[in-house]
Amino acid sequence: MAIGSRSGSSADLLVVGLGNPGDDYARTRHNTGRWVVDELVRRHGGRLRRARRQQALVCELRLAERRVAAAAPVTWMNESGRAVGPLVRRFGIRDLSNLVVVHDELDLPVGRLKIKTGGGIAGHKGLQSIRAHLRSDAFTRVRIGVGRPDVTPRGGDYVLKRPGRAERAELEATVERAADAIEHFLDHGLESTMNRFNAP
Repeated sequence: MAIGSRSGSSADLLVVGLGNPGDDYARTRHNTGRWVVDELVRRHGGRLRRARRQQALVCELRLAERRVAAAAPVTWMNESGRAVGPLVRRFGIRDLSNLVVVHDELDLPVGRLKIKTGGGIAGHKGLQSIRAHLRSDAFTRVRIGVGRPDVTPRGGDYVLKRPGRAERAELEATVERAADAIEHFLDHGLESTMNRFNAP
């Protein structure tokens, strides 16, 4: 089935929060994308449920008159595309800018938020998998800065750890702003969202 051909009810926006499955990874830096989806679902009174065909947890939300699908893949991070491809088809996302992928970003300092559409992948395995499955990088990204450690272990060792108390508080505040940014994007589009939320 071609990307964008619908297998279910269409959505105005599909928001996918990247992370690894299981309680061991739930509050690690690598799962901050999933934190944002959890926050978006919580604030709109929804509940994520397993969608086996899409290998994801999914919740369909109504924001004003708009239909938003929020999802968290249950694949490993580096296989995220196996979930995202079927989700795009299920929700009839023809314009990939209406696919919003939320993920951790080593190249941004802790607490920094950046929104963009398309562009480089910067070695992020989850984004690489999504690009391979969609054969495009034209989706929108909400990047959550997790910073790089002062003493650099392997990147994977760092992002798979839970942040300390102060850092976690900063990340949680950024997660709330990221959810705000997604709501703003739905109503006002990319340029307005970038202007409002990309500032340091």
